[in-house]
Amino acid sequence: MTAPEPDSRALYARLLKHVWPYRAALGGAVAAMIVGGLADAALVKLTGPLVNELFVNRNRDLMFLIPLGVVAVFVVGGLASFASGYLTQWVSNKVILDLRHLMFANVLRLPPAFFDEVTTARLVARFTNDVTNIAAASTSVLTVLVRDTVTIVALLSILLWSNWRLTLITFAVIPPLALAVRYFSRRLRETSRESQKAIGGVAEVLDEAITNQRVVRIFGGQGYERSRFEKAAQAIRRFNMKQSAAASASVPITQFFVACAVAAIIYFAASEAFAGKTDVGKFIEFIAATGMLLQPLKRLTGINEHLQRGLAACESVFGVIDEKPEDDRGTVRLDRAKGAVRFENVSLTYRTGNRPALDDVSLDIRPGETVALVGPSGSGKSSLIHLLPRFYHPDAGRITLDGHDLQDLALESLRGQIALVSQNVVLFNDTVAANIAYGQGEKADEAAIRRAAEAAHAMGFIAELPAGLATEIGENGAKLSGGQRQRIAIARAILKDAPILLLDEATSALDTESERAVQAALEALMQGRTTIVIAHRLSTVEKADRIVVLSQGRIHEVGTHAELLAKGGMYAGLHRLQFAGA
Repeated sequence: MTAPEPDSRALYARLLKHVWPYRAALGGAVAAMIVGGLADAALVKLTGPLVNELFVNRNRDLMFLIPLGVVAVFVVGGLASFASGYLTQWVSNKVILDLRHLMFANVLRLPPAFFDEVTTARLVARFTNDVTNIAAASTSVLTVLVRDTVTIVALLSILLWSNWRLTLITFAVIPPLALAVRYFSRRLRETSRESQKAIGGVAEVLDEAITNQRVVRIFGGQGYERSRFEKAAQAIRRFNMKQSAAASASVPITQFFVACAVAAIIYFAASEAFAGKTDVGKFIEFIAATGMLLQPLKRLTGINEHLQRGLAACESVFGVIDEKPEDDRGTVRLDRAKGAVRFENVSLTYRTGNRPALDDVSLDIRPGETVALVGPSGSGKSSLIHLLPRFYHPDAGRITLDGHDLQDLALESLRGQIALVSQNVVLFNDTVAANIAYGQGEKADEAAIRRAAEAAHAMGFIAELPAGLATEIGENGAKLSGGQRQRIAIARAILKDAPILLLDEATSALDTESERAVQAALEALMQGRTTIVIAHRLSTVEKADRIVVLSQGRIHEVGTHAELLAKGGMYAGLHRLQFAGA
């Protein structure tokens, strides 16, 4: 079921709520725009006296005064333009900063299930492209609406004062103009929304091609990636052309109606002039006001494109801000858990899955116990450990920590009790020390970081780096080997000193030498902690207190390494397969 399309006025009203805290600066900008619009009209008003007094009546008394008035009007208009431009940009950048903060704060609280369905690149596009488009809706649109509206009202007042009969001809074009604007607004909004989706598609292709460039090269995927990028880029071009066609068509159509009005004005004004009913100054003033009216009318028509693009961007940005964060209604906080974990008849089915990932799983883990989860791919091992930090919520059953239902625990407190080391090590483009101390803030001094690195058997290679602990390691630790990256992750877990440790295939991607060093680091890390280990290499779990064999989301058998081998069941079969050639 799709959500109803937000009303344009509601979207703009919500955007203005974010502008409201900066109302003083915005008020100054609006005041400057009004002054600028009046200055434009004043310039037109000076044309009548200029022609009549200087060229018709030859009034020498005004020969210097009128030119000085023209200069004064230009100076005032220029200062007003500077003030309005600077203040609107200041407000715009503040609003953009606030929106990005709100988006990022909510993204950090979104459940992992959200990221299973939304790609990183598309999300990044909302932070960059969509928020930038909102700037057009909050600044340039406002500038044109205020300044040009003031100019138009002032010019229409001059026209009415000069010749109200001719001015009525101008009003005749307003109904068809309104209908044209309404039609093109709808088209521009639709194409803007599609264009933003297409930009997200390009960002997605770029992100995957660059992030996975080694795979692209080794498997000869350059041609395929070029094809994907061309297809995504063509989609942007197609939607941009639709948007451009709608925007371009709106301008000449509106100008046609305006031109018809101007032609009629000139005709009737000339008729009055031939009858001697209009003086030259008044006629020039009227024509000047009519001519100057064209540009603000044109901008008001053209600004609709920016407005609709900005409103479509508002839908996207507010969609992220309104996304429901993780459920965190728990109030119980633990100082340091003992580590007693209990799964009671737990079942889990992913939204994208067609069968249960876990089916009626019950398991008791004692404090300080090491429990290994083994089984074929897709048996539910990772699903089980992802439930413990509440990355996902079970569909049935419950999970307790030290007797507390996980739902009753505050998320920050719960996750503070858990450290995770997985095969997919995540490192940040920062120093070695910053990666080890990630999340610890000022609680971790250099001595503590060094002790954690030594315990993880990492100080040996860290000491050989150009700047030691202060060495920048590149995006996701690109400057380090797999084993080095893994030991940095282990040092991070050691420094956190959490009572519960989750090891998800922590050594599966390592060579024998690296695995030996990492395994030694893991054994040091596991001391005195409740540890849940996932491993395909059965040699790494032989020392576990208990081994739980999972198959198709159910617990198939439980026991020690020796007990399960003696039993001759699934574990024994997996063991024979792995060590058959040994």
